[in-house]
Amino acid sequence: MDETRRDWGLILAGGEGARLRPFTRKVAGDERPKQFCPLLGGETPLEQTRRRVMLTIAPERTLVVLTRDHERYYAPLFKEIPAHCAVVQPDSRGTAPAILYGLLRVAHRAPTGAVAVFPSDHWVSDDHAFMSHVEAALEAVDARPELVILLGIAADRPETEYGWIEGGDPIPLRRGEPLFRVRRFWEKPSPEVARALWIREMLWNSFVMVARVPALLALLAAALPRLVAAFAPVRPALDTLREAEAIRKLYAPLPSTSFSDRVLATRPANLAVLPVSGVEWSDLGDPRRLLDTLARVREANAPLLVSPILS
Repeated sequence: MDETRRDWGLILAGGEGARLRPFTRKVAGDERPKQFCPLLGGETPLEQTRRRVMLTIAPERTLVVLTRDHERYYAPLFKEIPAHCAVVQPDSRGTAPAILYGLLRVAHRAPTGAVAVFPSDHWVSDDHAFMSHVEAALEAVDARPELVILLGIAADRPETEYGWIEGGDPIPLRRGEPLFRVRRFWEKPSPEVARALWIREMLWNSFVMVARVPALLALLAAALPRLVAAFAPVRPALDTLREAEAIRKLYAPLPSTSFSDRVLATRPANLAVLPVSGVEWSDLGDPRRLLDTLARVREANAPLLVSPILS
């Protein structure tokens, strides 16, 4: 971790994980979402994500977006985490409100800071190698503060259940890893399209994003002006005793909104992709991918403490 930097992290952990419920029920014996279940080794995906992020970003500057209904599952974790790091939604309303709420909490403390956004249900083979790419993206937005950078994973197969990123023109930087404009997103392509994308060395969308706070807020405001306007009355209440009630009133009529569908799919001009190579990666949101990852971890002789899934 570079102690001279003041970057922020935002971990999204408010989802329901419904597709993996048969597996999490078998492991934990209850209805907890996958991010709170020790699926790989002795840690939950959320704990693994926090540990990974801490390699680059200080824990007191890493916020976790949660949902109130899951409190009994995340409460033990937050005995060791500062209270200001918990961004608790009254209900789950999709990734766009979750990102916006967390981002406003960051903006309240660091209006022009850099923030990296992470899902909480991913597995990577090498935390240090992965976070070195996040560090490269953080350095890039220092040099180009208008950019919003996605980390794109070098694909090892023509996966049809992932989103893909088609890169475009290179973005010049004085130093650092190469960046490219985003030409197009391909969401869960057909087998034929997935194979064509794989042959052309297109990238899987990891949904890990890095940006300066103003750039990401501007991206949201351009794509979802009504949502951003709805949050405006909440901003004066942030970090006060009035925040919980203000958020409760806001969320009650709020529709569920996907950041991928409603923001990224608009392909804004300042969206960039940074290729990530040399790291195995998996999104654990699907039963098949979970089983594939479990087998991969076991093959590599890494600790595998969750036998109920494979029994």
